[in-house]
Amino acid sequence: MSVSLKDVAERAGVSIKTVSNVVNNYRHVTPAMRARVQRAIDELGYRPNLTARHLRKGRTGVLALAVPELGNPYFAELAGAVIDVAAEHEYTVLLDHTGGRREQEILVSQGFRARVIDGLILSPIELEREDLLGRDHDAPLVLLGEREYDLPYDHIAIDNVAAARSAIRHLLAVGRSRIAFLGARTDRVNQPSHLRLSGWRAELTEAGLPAPDSMIAPTGGWDHADGAAAMARLLDSGALPDAVFAYNDLIAIGAMRVLSERGLRVPEDVAVVGFDDITEGRYGAVTLTTISPDKQTIARLAVQSVVERLRETAGAADGQEASDGAKAPGATHAHELRADFRLVERESTLGRG
Repeated sequence: MSVSLKDVAERAGVSIKTVSNVVNNYRHVTPAMRARVQRAIDELGYRPNLTARHLRKGRTGVLALAVPELGNPYFAELAGAVIDVAAEHEYTVLLDHTGGRREQEILVSQGFRARVIDGLILSPIELEREDLLGRDHDAPLVLLGEREYDLPYDHIAIDNVAAARSAIRHLLAVGRSRIAFLGARTDRVNQPSHLRLSGWRAELTEAGLPAPDSMIAPTGGWDHADGAAAMARLLDSGALPDAVFAYNDLIAIGAMRVLSERGLRVPEDVAVVGFDDITEGRYGAVTLTTISPDKQTIARLAVQSVVERLRETAGAADGQEASDGAKAPGATHAHELRADFRLVERESTLGRG
């Protein structure tokens, strides 16, 4: 038999309203009263009906997270972190896979699941600024990653330029000077690859070293096979790098495979640094030095941004009528939020002790 608020109130000797205030974590409940009610909740095993609670607020209790590739370990790990943080706010997360395709990202951003979700966290790859200008869906939108849109939506990212410079600085510190970049996208200038490429170039230039185009290996995608193909093309071109900085860990791992096949040792002949700190990089025959974005903070900032936008909307609905022409929730007072990163040094640059 299910336990109700009334049952908890009777056990605690308080009103149903007081129990509701404790369950909803309202601040004006005294610590003593909160402890008293919580004790009754624990004794009876009361569990709130989250669906009913969200419906009373006109919500579904569902947030959407749309990423380019669920098969990419970075996005899989990030999704897990988002799900955990959302659960702390009593939200369920609907995962969506865009494939990094512009048409799918447009579909997601324009609210094709409008009746299902309360807010959207989107990590775009191909989406353009004009695709968001006409957005009329009122669910809050939070953008992840380094696409630069200059639009009034909350945006969470790490500093990719600074992260790339940190990677190159490390390679220079271990004595490397001919450092290649794997994973550039030559067709677009405001994607993460461009920013990481900018960091690569800036750090080499500051060190007084050349950053020639011959040491840049573009890729059509960002998986193991793309890294392997780019590394093979670079070596076949006659370029002789003594280090490689890859756009992500998957590219780095693919490159390391080709280096091994060509009889080149990592790191003795070619040092390698990746980006993302995925689990796979920690357990290879040669563990991978990498840039580790703070995925937990990215997830926390993303979910908190959506929840805060929803609270703003609820506050406006409770006491304030929106003026004519008011912007959609999540599209005012936009915040640019930064998560930290760190360089994790492993065998691919340091060797085995």
